Amino acid sequence: MEQEKIREAVDKLGADFPNLNWNFRPDPSSGRLELISQWLGEENEDVMLCVFKGKRIQERFHRQDFFFINFAMQGDYHALSSRYDEETLIQEGDCYIGQPFSGYALRSSSESDIVIPGILIRKTVFFNEYLAPLSSDPMLLKFFLDPEFNEYSDEYIHLKLEKSSPIWDLLDLMLVEYANKKEDTQKILKPMIFSLMMYLAREHGKQKEEDQKQGTEEEMVRWIDSHLDDATLGSLSSHFGYHPNYISSMLHKKTGKTFSEILLELRMKRAQLLMRNTDLSIEKIADMIGYHNTSNFYKAFRGWAGESPRSWQKTNGQSVT
Repeated sequence: MEQEKIREAVDKLGADFPNLNWNFRPDPSSGRLELISQWLGEENEDVMLCVFKGKRIQERFHRQDFFFINFAMQGDYHALSSRYDEETLIQEGDCYIGQPFSGYALRSSSESDIVIPGILIRKTVFFNEYLAPLSSDPMLLKFFLDPEFNEYSDEYIHLKLEKSSPIWDLLDLMLVEYANKKEDTQKILKPMIFSLMMYLAREHGKQKEEDQKQGTEEEMVRWIDSHLDDATLGSLSSHFGYHPNYISSMLHKKTGKTFSEILLELRMKRAQLLMRNTDLSIEKIADMIGYHNTSNFYKAFRGWAGESPRSWQKTNGQSVT
């Protein structure tokens, strides 16, 4: 496709972005206070495309009632996740997929323009027309089905795409089509999104295989060990850019332990190391490894070691302080 047409489409949709139906309001049925972004397209649209183009964006933290797929077409940005209360770096060439009602906010600041195209899909349309091609990937299927059972599941998928991926060609075609809408635009876009989902499923499967070959679980355990004071499944997921459920499954398959069991073991071994080789107080050691309530550390240590920290330290380490 001619680059000029793509550039014109991006510019047009980028100019339209501030004027979309940014109707943030609380969901009265949930009893929650979070702001909900309503459908941004026309009433007769089941799918739509939008583009943020600019040097700075600081979205209000919100949820939305649709599936969305965002692409870092030009430049990097951060995605703030609700469940994990942290920012994930989305680098140029990456893709970020969010569930309905997942907490989200775009954050970026740059000296040059950042371009972030987004594909929005109504929830009912997604389940009726796009779920089938994902059924062969259990992790993807669970991700997309979660909103049916847990409205606030707050998960996301972060994929890294090659520049040669046909996903970019499809995205270009859809941007040009939507920027120059005609009566049959929805009919044209829907099968293209179906193809896009098939490619995304393939990419997701390929990246899982690469991770398993590269022994990513060892890297994850090392990362946990270096972040004992604040490591969570969410922060681990965000750092490596993969779905939390996939990480949980992979860690258990490779190590035979859950994330919580790995974190507990690493924390207890670190505590023993510090108690044996330093004169730090038990309270200080507990705080250093993430137990800001000392009684919780005592309970965890006793359950793991079979005796209290002070008893273990008296036998194995420095004098009790």
